[in-house]
Amino acid sequence: MSAKPRQFALSGVRVLVGRARHQAGAFSTELRKLEATVLEIPFIEIRRPRSFKPLDSALQNLDRYDWLILTSANGAKAMWDRLTRLRLTKNLKHLRIAAIGPATKKAIERHGVKVDVVPKEYVAESVVRSLRGRVKGKRVLLVRAKVARDVIPRELRRAGAQVQVVEAYETVVPQSSRTRLRNALGNPRRRPHVVTFTSSSTARNFVALLGARGTNLSGIWLASIGPVTSSTLRELGLRVDIEAKQFTIPGLIEAILRTVASRSATQ
Repeated sequence: MSAKPRQFALSGVRVLVGRARHQAGAFSTELRKLEATVLEIPFIEIRRPRSFKPLDSALQNLDRYDWLILTSANGAKAMWDRLTRLRLTKNLKHLRIAAIGPATKKAIERHGVKVDVVPKEYVAESVVRSLRGRVKGKRVLLVRAKVARDVIPRELRRAGAQVQVVEAYETVVPQSSRTRLRNALGNPRRRPHVVTFTSSSTARNFVALLGARGTNLSGIWLASIGPVTSSTLRELGLRVDIEAKQFTIPGLIEAILRTVASRSATQ
């Protein structure tokens, strides 16, 4: 079979995007440019924390910290919203800032704030490697989701840092997606060829939405944004058919393209 031009490389391929509703647009747009048929069913919903008091208290005392670490674009946005409400947006100037990846970097730099560190790999372990030799005796503020891996605070404390962790948002299972997901997976005309997972939370919530009965996922490629998400999928008893080499949305799209092209070449 001859190779398709890149702009038509995903023609006829149905891709399920499970990102939160407000974040799905850019991902879906890029897939549609490649002629994919996109189904948007969020596996994750972003909510404000039950209380902003811990975050607000930390932001009101930013002069106590040397480093600020942001581990998601959602965290960056939530933090900036609170800074704006508290009229403290100018209080970041003395801080050194680390962002886990380019999307998080962009989310904070759009406000004119400089990011000093973005690790080579966009996972918690790489953040630790980038900062381990720079935080001894330093005070670090980590802004993140309510439920998250403890790699960064644990390892930076071992490196001699004083780390405070504050919750900026929480992720929940969007119950409204339960019926839509089951219907899509059960309808041969809508059943996706690829299901995408952009975080461990999307993987866990996907399983929660399916419920105890689960469903037959044979013939569907499960596509992961990186090794941490892949590990979670495997812990949940799911396959990993596609894994991005670069742990970003563009990297995930490239991995899907490679897999589809490889399959087309053998047909």
